[in-house]
Amino acid sequence: MEHEKMAMQLKVLGNPVRLAVFRQLVRFGPEGAPVGRVQSALELAGSTLTNHLQKLVTAGLASQKRKGTELICTADFSAMRKMIEYLEEQCCADACDTNFK
Repeated sequence: MEHEKMAMQLKVLGNPVRLAVFRQLVRFGPEGAPVGRVQSALELAGSTLTNHLQKLVTAGLASQKRKGTELICTADFSAMRKMIEYLEEQCCADACDTNFK
């Protein structure tokens, strides 16, 4: 199950615009930023940003919360760390031992 989830999240990040949106959310840190600030930082049309943010939220890579009249967007740092750990956990597991003769 974890393999499928990681594949889906990586597929979502495989879109260059979504990757840029996610990276921008990471730059804003755990407090996130209002949609308008994300839009300004990336110079995206509102409808384009909304579409990409929704895909990130659906994939579990970002969240959105209302704060007064603003919609605050935040990267899910836990999901990001899990993805990195998943990619690293098998690092070099089948590497050839160059000292073996």
